[in-house]
Amino acid sequence: MVKSARAKRMEKHHKRHRGAGALNLVSLMDIFTILVFFLLVNSSDVETLPNAKDLQLPESIAEDKAKETVVILIGETDIIVQGTPVAKVANVMATKGNDIPALRKALLSQNDRVLRRAAQAEVAGREVTIMGDKDIPYRLLKKVMATCTKSDYGRISLAVLQKSSDKLDNIQAAR
Repeated sequence: MVKSARAKRMEKHHKRHRGAGALNLVSLMDIFTILVFFLLVNSSDVETLPNAKDLQLPESIAEDKAKETVVILIGETDIIVQGTPVAKVANVMATKGNDIPALRKALLSQNDRVLRRAAQAEVAGREVTIMGDKDIPYRLLKKVMATCTKSDYGRISLAVLQKSSDKLDNIQAAR
């Protein structure tokens, strides 16, 4: 078969530029190195609480930042410990007394897994953070807090949204 001059020229061109489609791995490695450093720098010692879109946390002017603790989330229907539902709010409200057995069992199981070894021996060092809507009944909050103390957690923190101190200054200036 006879090839045209154009076909011969295209064939020579393709033979010459056969390896031109290779990737430049040097720049790709640079990008991955920068990505790894970025992730290492931004992931150290930052404690974020679980995000529950249906909860409206109360506001506070407290300056202390959140620490790594066991997190109890009080939702509309469930009480959740570290992402696992342990009790229904309706059942808890219906029971008498301040003890929630399912919550106590879940908290005691968290003692071995989550807490630091130094805090395991010292009850006062064990911390728990309670996240709940600002409109939850006080009776429910009281039951959860009482169960936490019965489960050997000496420090109880409530998750709140931090108000700016400017708002507080404005409120005091208005009085």
